Amino acid sequence: MPTLEIGSTWDGQPISADERASVTLRLDSAGLHLAIDAPFHADPPPVGAPGPTWALWEHEVVEVFVLGERERYTEIEIGPHGHHLVLTLDGRRAITARELPLAVSVSREDGRWRAAARLSADLLPPGPHRVNAYAIHGVGPDRRYLCWTPVPGPAPDFHRLEYFPAVSLGQTARS
Repeated sequence: MPTLEIGSTWDGQPISADERASVTLRLDSAGLHLAIDAPFHADPPPVGAPGPTWALWEHEVVEVFVLGERERYTEIEIGPHGHHLVLTLDGRRAITARELPLAVSVSREDGRWRAAARLSADLLPPGPHRVNAYAIHGVGPDRRYLCWTPVPGPAPDFHRLEYFPAVSLGQTARS
């Protein structure tokens, strides 16, 4: 059950302890279980009720990308107000399905937010898996792009799949 500590900027610069977030992942026959613990930055929430929300990456969010073989991957985004976005992709940025279902609960307390979520295993690519995790917060020039494993380049680009480390999520019939 890996825990991914988001502890640097997208390009690898260390961040302070009060800005760090973590994502714990576990895959079993019921699906992929995610547990998020992140600082609450109180950025404006998306318009609309909690639930599937397009363009959630434009708001305060924690994201997990799960990459399988042949550049097939699932992107899972969860925000501190209960909004979420699940995408499946077949090739870099080639979305095959969007706003997929995600069972999620979110709470905020003492300057932090926590989420527990479960994604159906059918929405994940076959393994072996490689992953990365990100956190985004801030508005305008104060926008921050943070990561577990840096994705170097001229600008933040979370779809640099070649930088995703291999991770054992657990065993299912699809792995």
